[in-house]
Amino acid sequence: MESRICPRCQASLDRAALAPSLYVCPSCGFHLPMPARERVAQLADARSFREWDRGLTSVDPLGFADQKPYRERLAEARELTGLREAVVTGEATLDGQPFVLIVFDFQFLGGTMGSVVGEKVARAFERATRSRKPVVAVTASGGARMQEGILSLLQMAKTAACVGQHHAAGLPYVAVLSNPTFGGVAASFAARGDVLVAEPGALVGFVGPRVVEMTTGESAPEEAYRAETLVRNGLVDLVVPRGQQRRVLGYLLRHLRPQPSGRVARPPLPPAGQPAVLSAWERVQLARRVGRPTSVDYLSRAFDGFLELHGDRGSGDDPAVVAGLGEVDGHTVFVVAQERGRTPEEQQVRRRGMAMPEGFRKACRVMQLASEFRVPLVTLVDTPGAYPGPESERRGIAAAIAECLSTMVALPVPTVAVVIGEGGSGGALALATADRVLMLEHAVYSVISPEGAAAILYRNAGRAPEVAEALHLTSTDLVRLGVVDRVVPEPLGGAHADPDRAAQLVRDHLVDALRELGALPQARRLRDRYRRYRHVGQVGAYWKVALREELAELREGVARRLRRAQPAKPQETG
Repeated sequence: MESRICPRCQASLDRAALAPSLYVCPSCGFHLPMPARERVAQLADARSFREWDRGLTSVDPLGFADQKPYRERLAEARELTGLREAVVTGEATLDGQPFVLIVFDFQFLGGTMGSVVGEKVARAFERATRSRKPVVAVTASGGARMQEGILSLLQMAKTAACVGQHHAAGLPYVAVLSNPTFGGVAASFAARGDVLVAEPGALVGFVGPRVVEMTTGESAPEEAYRAETLVRNGLVDLVVPRGQQRRVLGYLLRHLRPQPSGRVARPPLPPAGQPAVLSAWERVQLARRVGRPTSVDYLSRAFDGFLELHGDRGSGDDPAVVAGLGEVDGHTVFVVAQERGRTPEEQQVRRRGMAMPEGFRKACRVMQLASEFRVPLVTLVDTPGAYPGPESERRGIAAAIAECLSTMVALPVPTVAVVIGEGGSGGALALATADRVLMLEHAVYSVISPEGAAAILYRNAGRAPEVAEALHLTSTDLVRLGVVDRVVPEPLGGAHADPDRAAQLVRDHLVDALRELGALPQARRLRDRYRRYRHVGQVGAYWKVALREELAELREGVARRLRRAQPAKPQETG
């Protein structure tokens, strides 16, 4: 019986049992290299895969030889794998959805990219662009193929250009990064996926730890390259075990595409109950209450099948911002939510929803995905503000908020913001510049916290309750000011009293707003959004009411003066 040794736990693995286990060690879960043909069989529907460019074969353009000639190495790799090259490309279906599949085989010269590999990848993206199909690429590569010299290096530019054309056409591309993915493959098309999925424990990077140590003399710990580290550093969206990849990829292929729009019947919303009579300060306390539903509660209750995406692809994955895609009313939406945490311990980790710059950059990235795939965007606002302090400033908090504002206000898709708790300052506004702004009955939304305003105005934070009234930060105040479009009623006692009912009410009002916006032409939506924010503070409903009251008072004053000016009627004598 032939066996292999697991590189991690040293268990002896029966080769006959590896295929049914998808080449995952049953003892420790290590993901071994998987042959390309078996990977295709795992991901593609049965008998749906049609291979492209199978006859393309590498030559030896440089006459290269090290310990053995390049031609001999190619012959050995073909004998070992049964492939002509290190990549297999073609078209297939997954759960009936057509897509283009690119799969690397690490056993073929380490999955390195030479001229033929680059050509096959480039052709696959070009065909996908012409036929308007999504692409899934599964990479396993040591990088560029040294035996082809500079020609191998330039495959990076070739493949990047073809990925750019595919992106420009608004088509989805999901990259699955398996162990290892390095060098020219990682730094060209693999890192350009709209969504980056990595296998558990996969080593991913530009220059591998062994090469770093041999060329610089510096130690390069493997942990810095592991998929799990990359997720924490905001560079990869998801770590997905091999057995779950087909389900996750199917979900992404179904949802990363434009959503149908047009006039849809809007059933009447359930009648709202009698609103609670509470002071502004009492509403502030309710909005901050521990146990009040947070964004993750609404994501699990009001949305179907939410799939979280991680990171800003640059510096980190901020736990104060949760982002991803899900369904509501049978349609896909992208969601960006500020998460304050449900317990004191979680609030410390999440910083009560106060985002660092990487949180706002993550939000921008998801907004751009919504734009690319013409999918509506929903935001859930719940933060006292952006995270303050020198570290946040050093990372560019002001620029990150500005980018969020600019991105959201220009998005071509319908946008709905829901203020679910405490909305504070520019940190809240960065996610609330939407076509429709909804607000829960006991939420608050203000330029500054009442305590902060009291400290500035009176040098006494204890006067926060009276300042809260002056700030006009309640939902009814903000509808009158024209800042909020609609108040979402809460269950009796507040959202914390019945989280399921609260989530259903949010869902009902969200669906109604999305249906209303979906019936509007894009040009009108964008024009209305521009006018809304261009004229804020000038023509809001509050100012119209105030003007009417002033005119009424003016008319009454004129009438009184006229009455006083009229001569008294002479008294009649008998």
